[in-house]
Formats: sequence, structure tokens, C-alpha cells
Amino acid sequence: MNAITLFLTSVSVVLAVISIVNLNTPLAIIFTILAVLIAQSLKMANVWEKFVILRAGKIHAVKGPGLFLIIPVLDRIVMIIDERIQTTAFNAEQALTRDTVPVNVDAIIFWHVHNAQKAALSITNFLQAIDRVAQTSLREMIGSSMLSDLLSDRKAADTHLCQEIGRKTSDWGITVSSVEIRDVAIPVALQDAMSRQAQAEREKQARIILGTAEAEIASKFVDAAKIYETQPGALQLRAMNIIYETTKERGTTILIPSSMVDFMNPSNALSKVREVDSKQN
Repeated sequence: MNAITLFLTSVSVVLAVISIVNLNTPLAIIFTILAVLIAQSLKMANVWEKFVILRAGKIHAVKGPGLFLIIPVLDRIVMIIDERIQTTAFNAEQALTRDTVPVNVDAIIFWHVHNAQKAALSITNFLQAIDRVAQTSLREMIGSSMLSDLLSDRKAADTHLCQEIGRKTSDWGITVSSVEIRDVAIPVALQDAMSRQAQAEREKQARIILGTAEAEIASKFVDAAKIYETQPGALQLRAMNIIYETTKERGTTILIPSSMVDFMNPSNALSKVREVDSKQN
């Protein structure tokens, strides 16, 4: 009983008691009957509620929100529908994917009643029906999906479930706003195998990158060797630069063979190159 009905009923009862005290029996009877009628006929629906009313077994009206009257005995409120957005959690355990992998999937559905009359009269228990339909649709989706797709593209799975469940519940006056898959659990053994596979893929990629780098370095070395072969002075400058780089740190002692000192002399290096060329010819 709502607060307004309770207040008016209480006032009628108090007036009936006062009439009895004043020995006014007819007035007491009138206030008593009025209190019963108010309690039985004055109803109030909140802004999010709809009252489905039958009159003599037939649909009469869907009332709400606000105050409304019903006829006692003839009218009967069969269901009070909450039109706010509702959430229902559902899951599928040990469901096989398309590639025969057992998975446990947890999901949640957001829905609301857009037609209170259909929700009350078209199905016995729409709350239970939504849960059953959601579980069935989830298993169907898992059975038609590959494990990799289920793990990598959850948004597509959410959209598919939302459309499928919404199609089945629209005839009951229920709209599905969205479906969200919260967790996909796979067997521990498969997790280890997938981890090893991912590690092998990363190792493969690292080796490919290293091999590519080695090939590029070798190509640059070949180009440098060709330059040094035709330009002895370039090789000498490179050698001197290497020595300079190694002596920048304080406290470093470098021992250089005398032959290397002779090699750094441009005139000696040029004569050696000419001697090598003459021998080859």
C-alpha cells in the first residue's frame, strides 16, 4: 500500500472510530466502507512502474505512473513491470568452440521492458526466459566461433549476442541494450601451450631482426672494404680514428706495434699497395 492510500484509509478509519464514539452508527458504517474501498481501489505507480490490469479475466489497461483507481473484485493487477534498465549475468561452462576447445565464458546483458502488456501476457516468466535465451545464444555463438576470434575480437561477439538475444526477446516486449563478455577462461594446459607458442613467435621475430641487421652490417662492411682497397689513405684515417677513440678515456695505455706505425705512414702504405698490384699483374 502506498503512502497516499495509507493516509486516506487511516483518516477514514479514524472518522469511523469517532462516529462510533459519538454513537453515530450510520456514519461509522459509511466511513468504514470508504476506508475499505480506498484501500482496495486507490493505487499509485512510480515513474518507472507499469501496472497490468485485467477486468473479469480480460486485459483492461496498463496504468502508471501516478494515482489511478481500480474496481475491487472486477479488476485484478496481474503484474507490476519495472521499466528501468535491468542486468542479468549468465555464463556457459565447458562449451566447445568451433576448433573443439572447452571454454568457460561469463557475460552480462543489459535490457529493459518497452511493452509492459506483452511482457506480462506473452510469456509466463520473462525474467527466467531472458536468462535461458541468453545462455542458449551464448553457447551457439561459442560453438560457431574459433578460439582465437573469441579471445581477440570480443566486441564482434558482444554485437552478435546482442542482436541474437534481442531478436528472440522482441516479441516479449523486451529490448536488449547491450551484451558484454566479461571473461573467457581456457584450460591451464592450453594456456601453457599458447604461452610457449607466443614465446616461440617472439624468438622467431627476434632472430629474423638479428639476421636482417647482420646482413645490413655485412653489406656496409663490403662497401667499406671496396673503398679502403682503392683509397689507402681512408684506411689509415680510420685506423688513426680508432686509436683516438680508444685513448679518450683517462688512464688508458695503448701498445701499438711498430709495423702498425709504418702502416700509418701514407708513403709507405702507398708503396706497399703498388707492390701488391705489381705482383698481381
